[in-house]
Amino acid sequence: MTGTDVTKEAEDSGPSGYAAARLRLLTEGARSGPPRRSALAELTDDWLSGLVAAAGGPARGVSLVAVGGYGRGELSPRSDLDLLLLHDGGDDKAVAALADRLWYPVWDLGLALDHSVRTPAEARKTAGEDLKVQLGLLDARHLAGDAGLTAGLRTAVLADWRNQAPRRLPELRELCAERAERQGELQYLLEPDLKEARGGLRDATALRAVAASWLADAPREGLADARRRLLDVRDALHLATGRATDRLALQEQDQVAAELGLLDADALLRQVYEAARVISYAGDVTWREVGRVLRARSVRPRLRAMLGGGKPAPERSPLAEGVVEQDGEVVLARTARPERDPVLPLRAAAAAAQAGLPLSLHAVRRLAATARPLPTPWPAEAREQLVTLLGSGRPTVQVWEALEAEGLITKLLPDWERVRCRPQRNAVHVWTVDRHLIETAVRAAGFTRRVHRPDLLLVAALLHDIGKGWPGDHSVAGETIARDVAARIGFDRADAAVLATLVRHHLLLVESATRRDLDDPATVRAVAEAVGTEHTLELLHALTEADALATGPAAWSSWRGSLVADLVKRASAVLAGDPLEEPEAAAPTAEQERLAVEAFRTGGPVLALRAQTEPPAAPAPGDDPEPLGVELLIAVPDQAGVLPAVAGVLAMHRLTVRTAELRSLPLPDGVEGSVLLLDWRVAAEYGSLPQAVRLRADLVRALDGSLDIAGRLAERDAAYPRRRGVEPPPPRVTVASAASRLATVIEVRAQDAPGLLFRLGRALEAAGVRVRSAHASTLGSNAVDAFYVTGPEGARLPGEEAGDVARALEEALRA
Repeated sequence: MTGTDVTKEAEDSGPSGYAAARLRLLTEGARSGPPRRSALAELTDDWLSGLVAAAGGPARGVSLVAVGGYGRGELSPRSDLDLLLLHDGGDDKAVAALADRLWYPVWDLGLALDHSVRTPAEARKTAGEDLKVQLGLLDARHLAGDAGLTAGLRTAVLADWRNQAPRRLPELRELCAERAERQGELQYLLEPDLKEARGGLRDATALRAVAASWLADAPREGLADARRRLLDVRDALHLATGRATDRLALQEQDQVAAELGLLDADALLRQVYEAARVISYAGDVTWREVGRVLRARSVRPRLRAMLGGGKPAPERSPLAEGVVEQDGEVVLARTARPERDPVLPLRAAAAAAQAGLPLSLHAVRRLAATARPLPTPWPAEAREQLVTLLGSGRPTVQVWEALEAEGLITKLLPDWERVRCRPQRNAVHVWTVDRHLIETAVRAAGFTRRVHRPDLLLVAALLHDIGKGWPGDHSVAGETIARDVAARIGFDRADAAVLATLVRHHLLLVESATRRDLDDPATVRAVAEAVGTEHTLELLHALTEADALATGPAAWSSWRGSLVADLVKRASAVLAGDPLEEPEAAAPTAEQERLAVEAFRTGGPVLALRAQTEPPAAPAPGDDPEPLGVELLIAVPDQAGVLPAVAGVLAMHRLTVRTAELRSLPLPDGVEGSVLLLDWRVAAEYGSLPQAVRLRADLVRALDGSLDIAGRLAERDAAYPRRRGVEPPPPRVTVASAASRLATVIEVRAQDAPGLLFRLGRALEAAGVRVRSAHASTLGSNAVDAFYVTGPEGARLPGEEAGDVARALEEALRA
């Protein structure tokens, strides 16, 4: 059925015909995107015009006007109808009657309606008071009635907008900034609002308004296509959900992707991010130009008075060869010849970042269009300029984005294309892969004074996750890519090997420090062997911290920093040649011995809480150091069920376990028996820590079986049900067979939840193994815990038995 046939069906059948024609249009598989939006707007235009005609509306003095998105002819399946009934103020009763004849049929069909009834003077006055009304009227389109009345309003509104632009545009910019602060950046959100987030449809509309002011214009290349892609996604979202929503929720993404013919939800998000990036960059450039024009307008009258007329030439300050500053931007010098100078793009970018200035749009586009490709390997100057760019700190981001917007980054580093705009479906990460790499370089720039080779640190920061664009382990894939890139950009073979090692092992320190027993020689020896040299270890330490800080607030803390620093200190000693001896059982401290004797004497648990005084790792500039938590020492006569009992009581009191260690402590000479000593580090989820007396009382009841921990936790979960979200991946339990010679290491990866350690402890107890130590770590919503377990006699578990324990834990978590 053609668009004309659909329109004729609507005209023939009135409201019911319009509803049928609308439904047919929205379910036509062959029609989507701009054609469907235009056809839906045309169908709606004809229906509303028919309503005006049927109501016997006057030919003069009244008109029906579409505004906003409907005015632009962009109707999504569940879009509001934004309508203005415009009248000359002649017959209020007749206008009110006509309004009723228009609005009620719309409501009867269940369509959302945003309507108003105004004279031209009232419309202009309201627009002058309400910027959102002003923006809607800029897209006013005549539907029915007195066309001259509509044309007059359009002319007046545009004239008002242009006359008031110096005052209204800063207001519009502030509105956009407030919305961005509230909604976040569309190009990084896992559940973005396609309309409200920065880089979304509202920002695209704002850029149209700037262009209509004639004060400045947005970069047009790619902007219309980006806007179209976001509208296409919103159309598919409306059809998938049957709701007027702009939020692309996780549970809808696969269906929306299928509606658009995309491979999967990641492909969908990548397309959304690419569109948002185009709109965001266009916004940056446009608002910078608006600011420049407004500053020039405010200064020019005074200059003219001082200079007696004429237009002063803009000042140009040299920054580097072929690069100058002009009017707050970095531009190319008049003598610059990009076609003869392949290093110029990197030199201009480095100069801009070092000066903290943006690269001008004209300069970037000229470089993209005319610059010659760099030879392979790169000349030394090109490599130095890249390192300078990466080491410039926060200004690097806007310069990198300018280069990327015009395709220069992919020309310089072809492997970048695979990670560009690539989403990361891990709640710990706040950025896409490519932006995370730049953020890591920004963080690493603050650590360049503490390493012997800042250039290797910065390039490793840029490349450490480059393998995420390939299948398999991204660290393994990244090692190969890093070696190739290092050779291409001119590093020698030894430096390329160091970069490859840093990329391959960029997770080694934090994973070993938080999931392994640092007192186990196997842990330290494995790190030292993987890293190879003290200098590489020094670089890896800085890269680890930069990577974690750039990931998000959940990925780094003073506690993690202290563990990593301790591991680095031990590994560095090994690499320096100090012998690594098998550890002996540590002698108990005086306090531990006191607690053990008291526990044996009373036959019950004894505990002590004390603030952790270990100095944290140095925080990044501008970051507040975090407390390491509180050390909880518990001594209890050796018996079954201690681990789940302690973990359960802590969960009841909403205490987060950061590290956990258990060991059997022999009693002083002359006293038979043994006491279990638990040395744990805990922190309150919120509020203050409970009193030690309350913890002990609950622990006594848990150990004698009178406290139903499982029931209490279940009651709490029932009283405060968690909001349903995306189904998390299933838990995974593995045996790290080579991680220790003293115990069997069982690793657990699962969705973090209150009482998780209690459930794991109960399952380990049921499996009949002893827990030598536990290392609990939480990254966002993911718990990654490691348990060092032995058999009843204290020996490692045989391989088959270890596998059985792992399977038992996995089944307990799935239950």
